[in-house]
Amino acid sequence: MTATVSIIIPVLNEADNLPHLFANIDSLNPIPQQAILVDGGSNDDSIGIMQSFIKELTLDNCRKIDWQMIESRAGRAQQMNAGAALAIGDILLFLHADTQLPIQAIAEVTTAIKHSEWGRFDVQLNSRQPMLWLVSRMINWRSRLSGIATGDQAIFIKRKLFEQIGGYPKQSLMEDVELCKQLKGVAKPACLKSKVITSARRWQQYGTWRTIVLMWHLRFDYWRGVSADNIKARYYK
Repeated sequence: MTATVSIIIPVLNEADNLPHLFANIDSLNPIPQQAILVDGGSNDDSIGIMQSFIKELTLDNCRKIDWQMIESRAGRAQQMNAGAALAIGDILLFLHADTQLPIQAIAEVTTAIKHSEWGRFDVQLNSRQPMLWLVSRMINWRSRLSGIATGDQAIFIKRKLFEQIGGYPKQSLMEDVELCKQLKGVAKPACLKSKVITSARRWQQYGTWRTIVLMWHLRFDYWRGVSADNIKARYYK
């Protein structure tokens, strides 16, 4: 019997990205069993947009995705844990709202999970700038070398293992890094070569080199023991 997949998406003020997100998930072949959107207190049109799309897609009897939307306190770790608590799939796939899955994502995940307990996709920033193409390659290379994935890479995990380790750690940032550290102690990740396409908005807004330096600096500080709250304050400054 083929394993089933629940996609969990934390949302916070993603009104511009939500139409693309719904279209992407609805186009997957095969489809996931479940898609759970967890709003963390949006003050734009996100909630209304989600409700509208879910109502429309639920009326389409040809596509049997179980769409759900819940609300939670803000914070990706907290939101993803809240979504995971409602998941019924054998596999949990955590997806950022500004990230697009390849059309065959569900088939690749269910195949990969036969040989590993968890994994992630390669990532491609949605920009034609050669420097950002190189950044994408470096993220994928670093992830393969370290066994650590970022949330942008659509991490997927067997639900029983996720529950066994207690879910995402209750911290304000670097929750994906900390989760991967725990998962590495259980099994090596399946590193899928298929690419998810994720937004380059932060790199474009703050500058490529400035963002590269900031990201490496924050990761180094986290590695040497600086608190997640301290890192979050600098990340969003």
